[in-house]
Amino acid sequence: MYTYIPLSSINYKFEQIAGRKDRIIVYNKADLANDGVQQLIIDAFRKYRNQHVIFTNANMDKNVKEIINFAADKHRQNPSKYPFVSVMVVGMPNVGKSSLINSMRRIGVHKGKAAKTGALPGVTRSVAVTSIKVLEDPPVYLVDTPGVMIPHIPDPVSSLKVALTGGIRDHLSEEEVMADYLLWRLNNFGNFSYVEKFKLSGPTDDINFLLPAISKRIGALQKHGEYNLKTAATFFIKQYRNGKYGKYTLDDISIDSLYNYFNDENPDKENLLSKNQEKKLLWNKKREKRLERWKRRGYYQK
Repeated sequence: MYTYIPLSSINYKFEQIAGRKDRIIVYNKADLANDGVQQLIIDAFRKYRNQHVIFTNANMDKNVKEIINFAADKHRQNPSKYPFVSVMVVGMPNVGKSSLINSMRRIGVHKGKAAKTGALPGVTRSVAVTSIKVLEDPPVYLVDTPGVMIPHIPDPVSSLKVALTGGIRDHLSEEEVMADYLLWRLNNFGNFSYVEKFKLSGPTDDINFLLPAISKRIGALQKHGEYNLKTAATFFIKQYRNGKYGKYTLDDISIDSLYNYFNDENPDKENLLSKNQEKKLLWNKKREKRLERWKRRGYYQK
């Protein structure tokens, strides 16, 4: 899951499907999270869900051995039942699932890249036909999967958070809107590092001032010298994703917020419907009304 948005990236539908199956929750790109966030998340999952959480950075092989050992322990505990261990890697788009698999392969069997990776979401488009060995003894295999998007994002702010972390392709989310939200969050954090980076006279809350300044700074100009605001917004967002503004988690992570989240802060969270389910429900309601109307008029007999 996303270290940037450790709560907003939880797929509640997957939580229902997975149930009590043995699994480990991995937050990748841990180096970009606020200091102190990791332990709060680890403690909360252990306390409220009895689940094991690991923060890692797949590009640096951080804590990867711990993930491999978690899988290998299944064999060690019951070798007759588990002569080998097969693990499916599931998560949202662009969280680094394929990078994690490659890292585990480097650490476990000292071999090179096996899963295709990329900077944009959607690089892995189908479930791998063959599993990838990441440990010889005991045998541990991984299966790469495409990103599984949250079926229903409940509010615009959550949508912006997911977009900022790269879970949604930028052109689908309006880069300038994303940049405006990011600017607001940086100011709200008291993080004005962008001022020095883009040589501004001081902090600003006006995205219409910031983007032209960035365009000028990076030379993003269109014909006739007009500023390319879309390119400027994309650059501003990319700098955040690469940690150029420091470590900042977009979710509110505190003892109180975690308590509220895991104790049904939103009691209807598990009852939210996907867009297709909403359409189907609406269609069924219209159908029922139509049948009732036909019955009253004598057009319909069961």
